[in-house]
Amino acid sequence: MGNGWHEWPLVLFTVLGQCVAGGLIVSGIVWMNANDDRIGQVRIVRSQVLLWVLMGMGFIASMMHLGSPLRAFNSLNRIGASALSNEIAVGSLFFAVGGVWWLVSWLGKMPATISRIWLAISMLLGVLFVWAMTRVYQIDTVPTWHNGYTTAAFFLTMLVGGPLLAALLLRLAGIRFRASRFAALSVAAFIASIAVVMLQSQQLGEIHSSVQQAVTLVPDYAMLQVVRLLLVALGLGCWICPLVMRKQPQVLSLLLGIVLVAAGEVIGRGLFYGLHMTVGVAVAG
Repeated sequence: MGNGWHEWPLVLFTVLGQCVAGGLIVSGIVWMNANDDRIGQVRIVRSQVLLWVLMGMGFIASMMHLGSPLRAFNSLNRIGASALSNEIAVGSLFFAVGGVWWLVSWLGKMPATISRIWLAISMLLGVLFVWAMTRVYQIDTVPTWHNGYTTAAFFLTMLVGGPLLAALLLRLAGIRFRASRFAALSVAAFIASIAVVMLQSQQLGEIHSSVQQAVTLVPDYAMLQVVRLLLVALGLGCWICPLVMRKQPQVLSLLLGIVLVAAGEVIGRGLFYGLHMTVGVAVAG
């Protein structure tokens, strides 16, 4: 039993990866819409360096979980047959394709049409990366993970943290955009996250084996979920409150917001790993 922090490399890898995927999609959409502002596009690309730094940190954490870089390469041996191999392959492809687009765009060496297509592919790979993550945990012998709540939680992290991260990047780049639409998306995802927590908490009371009950895996589960949701709410508030008052959010406010949201999602992901329950025969309901 515990809060799942012993799996901190995976906690960081999944949370950072999902936020980066969402951040690239939102900032990429703004980049695509800035057709007539070449200087603005350049500033957006330069600010996106933070995305690839965070993604690099995530992959370093994932390799620490595997024990050595060699094991990371070995894990690619079963692409197509292993969900873990697929996750690493798609994640690496996302990192490589998106990173190359960013670098060549930074250097100003990519034609406009090719750049848009390349970016669109990178954004699609980001979605596939998050999907591949969810498949790793759809294990029928782990009833606390083998459900739609896992898939929902991973994508909701992308939708909550991604737009906020993108807002920070765009503010650093000095770009004005219709932030209210993306803020509304994050709020909707946050509300959906609350619903997922409530529904999953109810399901946990129904999952048990002959020797163990799911609700006993993390004794402070309810309290930690409240702390998690409160942190996420405060983080989003750092972005949304200025927008409601028709003010431009400051960099420090957005930075504090993403730190709070990330902290909340890290707690939530730690709880997810703490719910690991391997059983031969389990009963749900």
